Amino acid sequence: MSLSRRCSRTACPRSAIATLTYVYSDQTAVVGPLATFAEPHTYDLCAEHATGLTAPRGWEIVRLSGEYVEPEPSHDDLLALANAVREAGRPKLGEPVGRPGRVPGVRPGDEGASGAVETGRRGHLRVLRDG
Repeated sequence: MSLSRRCSRTACPRSAIATLTYVYSDQTAVVGPLATFAEPHTYDLCAEHATGLTAPRGWEIVRLSGEYVEPEPSHDDLLALANAVREAGRPKLGEPVGRPGRVPGVRPGDEGASGAVETGRRGHLRVLRDG
């Protein structure tokens, strides 16, 4: 699983390495290193789209960094992801935890070849027992 953001260009599957911001009052497009957080009025671009960017006639392009590198996931990114998963799995106050004994959507006796039976639930995650 990749923690990096994707290029904002339609159908581009590459990872973003630069951020594009428009300064409409100055008729300027600013391309710089990838911003720490995705902002609503900025665009994340891959290397190909960042270097090949053109601006409308009369506009200026300011490139803040000549060389773009893809950021590596940091230890903080992994911790934030782990904490988000942990938080999502915690039952909410007053929320039923789930009824052990059967897998939702499967009729009793139709557990399949694995014979998996639900023994508990934590948020959207289920604990299954073979047997």
